[in-house]
Amino acid sequence: MPIRLDKPWLPLDAAADLPGQLGVFELADEAGRVQYIGCAGGRSRFGLRSEVPAAAQRVPEARRFRVEVTMAYLTRHRELLMAHGADQGALPPHNEPISRLGRLSPR
Repeated sequence: MPIRLDKPWLPLDAAADLPGQLGVFELADEAGRVQYIGCAGGRSRFGLRSEVPAAAQRVPEARRFRVEVTMAYLTRHRELLMAHGADQGALPPHNEPISRLGRLSPR
């Protein structure tokens, strides 16, 4: 499995068709720049179906998203944040800093 999320980008209106499952997601602007990396965990009422639109409301630049269904959503969320940090030198603009995040050196 690649470290980075390599699923195709979907328009935000497709979020209504998402499954009510656990997983991770990325929100991007029109140019495809990741603005937020989030997850739908055990406390998410309807999983990805509810978390993606809720996060998109908090990220005004969001125009598209991509998801990955996974039971290991916490680990995968941190992994995606670390990969983004390694690639871009910082977390996405709408992600809060996470203590003890760690660093990756993906190739």
